Amino acid sequence: MEEWLYISTEVYPALLKGFWVSLALIVPSALFGIAIGIVLGVLRVYGSRPVMAAADGFVALFRGIPLVVQLFVWYFGLPYLKIYLNPFTAAVLGFSLCGGAYHSEYIRGALLSIKRGQMLAAQSLGFSTTRMIVSIVLPQALRRALPGCGNELIYLIKYSSLAYMITCVELTGQGKILASNSFRYTEIFLIIGACYLVMTSAAGVLLGRLEGRLRLPGFEQYRG
Repeated sequence: MEEWLYISTEVYPALLKGFWVSLALIVPSALFGIAIGIVLGVLRVYGSRPVMAAADGFVALFRGIPLVVQLFVWYFGLPYLKIYLNPFTAAVLGFSLCGGAYHSEYIRGALLSIKRGQMLAAQSLGFSTTRMIVSIVLPQALRRALPGCGNELIYLIKYSSLAYMITCVELTGQGKILASNSFRYTEIFLIIGACYLVMTSAAGVLLGRLEGRLRLPGFEQYRG
């Protein structure tokens, strides 16, 4: 009885507050990350050589450096340059740039999978390169890249827990505070683990439905 009272009066309100902070981190980071990934993916396939090299360098940098190090740079390192970001902004920036680098790999692979005949046909009809990419190539590529990008979004839900490392107190951060005060690490982190499991499972279901709605009958094979 005492255990349930503690959970309902102390744990639940704190974790609910942390959950909303986590959600506020995940949504913009996911949107910005996908946008960055699309731009980088297109530049890596259709850009000029200097642009392709710069985009490849960006991806190598943000994929190669651990995310927690990137977060430390944005929050603790930028003040040396007289640039000050609050914890929330630094976390969204770090998640977006890192996620964008990974998304670009899925987008690039999908763009390269589009048959060249479609592009030649578009050019013969007078399409400019930009119009060809936006109207013909990119919609198909996004459909093909969706499973990989969806997987990266699920990773984002989980590594959003790193935000507490730069004092952004989200779900995991609230759990750390509660556990430090009560020493009930097992119970609290089991609850937190269950929360992340629910979020990733819900995201998986929504992404699966989106993938199903975007399938083209006759062009892609349905599962099940």
